[in-house]
Amino acid sequence: MSKEFIQLTFSTAEPVMSEVLIALLSDIGYSGFEESDVALKAFIDKDHFNEAEVKRALAGLAVEYNCAEIEEQNWNAQWESSFDPIIIGNFAAIRAGFHSPVQQVSHEIIITPKMSFGTGHHATTHMMVEQMADIDFTGKTVIDFGTGTGVLAILAEKLGAGSVDAIDNDDWSIENSEENTAANGCRQVHVFKADQLPGNKTYQVILANINLNVIVDSLPSLARASARGTVVLLSGFLKEDESGLLQLIMSLNFKHLDTRQKGEWICMKLEMN
Repeated sequence: MSKEFIQLTFSTAEPVMSEVLIALLSDIGYSGFEESDVALKAFIDKDHFNEAEVKRALAGLAVEYNCAEIEEQNWNAQWESSFDPIIIGNFAAIRAGFHSPVQQVSHEIIITPKMSFGTGHHATTHMMVEQMADIDFTGKTVIDFGTGTGVLAILAEKLGAGSVDAIDNDDWSIENSEENTAANGCRQVHVFKADQLPGNKTYQVILANINLNVIVDSLPSLARASARGTVVLLSGFLKEDESGLLQLIMSLNFKHLDTRQKGEWICMKLEMN
């Protein structure tokens, strides 16, 4: 039986507004986005749709949207065809199987782009990958918290990680990340469904590209899963969220090493003291 989704369509030609909408809707459970020059589409499982919650999230924004029910097979092919490769210098490329190989990079990741990978999150993925280039993963224990397609977990293994836990609470993401890790020949990535980090493990590298609400709620557990020297990369939120996050981060004994920005999105690099 086909899964049913709610599609919200916003008419907007403003890239900044699209980024703000994506951030706000991600905070209330929207995990799929499709952007064009004139519109933004946001998707959520029909069972999780709450229009009152949408109106609260978007209060104060001068935006209008149309709402429609759709079945996944009606839009998945279009979704895949709208996915453009992400190329991060000569370090890494993320592409779909129907794209031509990218020859000039050290690491190439091939994925099947489904709803767990919205085009709106290209900026955050780009920054996370960019930051990963500066981390020594050799033999390290890693967790990719909110793995989505599994891209960061796959790259961590390619960079030499000894063990990678890839977790998500979304069935679609688990299925997609398992498919992608297998397609990339991963042997050290362990994909499993979870709402939070395992309570009995610590990691040497933590990757979390999710959304503001989840990161704020999860920072105490991220701290408990960190040992001295653990490196943490966080993204999925906007520049305007940085100061509030930094206060919480410092209170949990993390050291702030770096913030990078792409459009309105930022990526923060931390280390546990």
